[in-house]
Amino acid sequence: MQSQPGSSFAGCHVLAEFTGVDRDLANDRVRLRHLLRDAVERAGATVCDMVDKRFEPHGVTVLALLAESHASIHSYPERGAMFVDVFTCGESADAEEAVRLLKQAVGAADAHVHTVFRGAGKQIVEPMALGITRTWELTDVLCDVHTDFQHLVIGRTEQGISLFSDSDRQSTEFSQLVYHEALMVPAMLLAETVDRVLIIGSGEGVASQMAVAAGAAHVDHVDIDREAVRLCAEHLPYGYTLAELARAEAGLGPVKVHYTDGYEFVAGYSGPRYDVVVIDLPDERSDAAQHNRLYGADFMKLCGDIGVIVVGQAGCPTLWRNETLLRSWERFGETFGTVVYFGSDEHEWAFLSGTAGVLENPLATMTARLETLPYRCQTIDAAALAAATTPPMSLRENSR
Repeated sequence: MQSQPGSSFAGCHVLAEFTGVDRDLANDRVRLRHLLRDAVERAGATVCDMVDKRFEPHGVTVLALLAESHASIHSYPERGAMFVDVFTCGESADAEEAVRLLKQAVGAADAHVHTVFRGAGKQIVEPMALGITRTWELTDVLCDVHTDFQHLVIGRTEQGISLFSDSDRQSTEFSQLVYHEALMVPAMLLAETVDRVLIIGSGEGVASQMAVAAGAAHVDHVDIDREAVRLCAEHLPYGYTLAELARAEAGLGPVKVHYTDGYEFVAGYSGPRYDVVVIDLPDERSDAAQHNRLYGADFMKLCGDIGVIVVGQAGCPTLWRNETLLRSWERFGETFGTVVYFGSDEHEWAFLSGTAGVLENPLATMTARLETLPYRCQTIDAAALAAATTPPMSLRENSR
């Protein structure tokens, strides 16, 4: 077993069942040996030795002895299937990545994957900015799944049960209410009525619940990742319950869930105008992530065409990680006649609300409506509104 100074006693054990594998490949010990070695090495493991055996009339076992532990394949050619077992200790190799690469290499049509974390638990290293990361310690992993769109992890941290997407913290039991109220409440206060609401993303379901509590009779919740939304309902103690989600999927109440692409839904929408359109997505990526399109100026304009108030999570105002906020501020300013900033004083995110018309005194409007909003805020009062609606100087200077 590989051991490094300061390393923790921890391991990751991934068990997988691949189906839909080519039968000839599943019976070829030489090719399977090569593919297993390539997958584990690309995932950071060091191969010490390998053995393989072909059985009669069919079937192959391949075993790789790793410096980090072991990896194996046992195939069933007659069923086009194979069992895969990868266990790595320490932090130098990624067992989950090895299984993903092997699934791709053998061309499996489907995979059932179960991950068990052993020893000291799991760490998630969250990128913050260039050269800066934040480490989350998970004492228990409730869900670790690669959906068609993201790597989703739900586990217990010091902030309670927490949700991560592609290593980015999305929400935690401790702070989610602060986040969701900062997202939803200012926009709902700016709207003259809160009857029809469109929510794009926000898979936990808290935003939908807040909209209904604020009086919305019709909430369209659009999320492209069906599996992620259902896993959130299953494992998170906030947001949709499984029963609530089932009703929303069936449209049996004020909330209707649509599992589709947000851009396509908005571009093709021809129904009544929404009072509020909410865009709540993972942070904009530097690479070509699928959801990046939903941060663009074209999409903002489409949302403004179908909604009176458009609100979105706009990034972090901290100077060393404010690139997303600067871009969002510019796009909102190009698209809307009025842009209202709300920087949460107890969270790290800022939110922007935009509307086509010119509002003379948005703060006065929000403050006046705060007392009559059917949803009762727990983390925002009039003083918080006044303090949070002044943008950082860097944004105000960009507006001149």
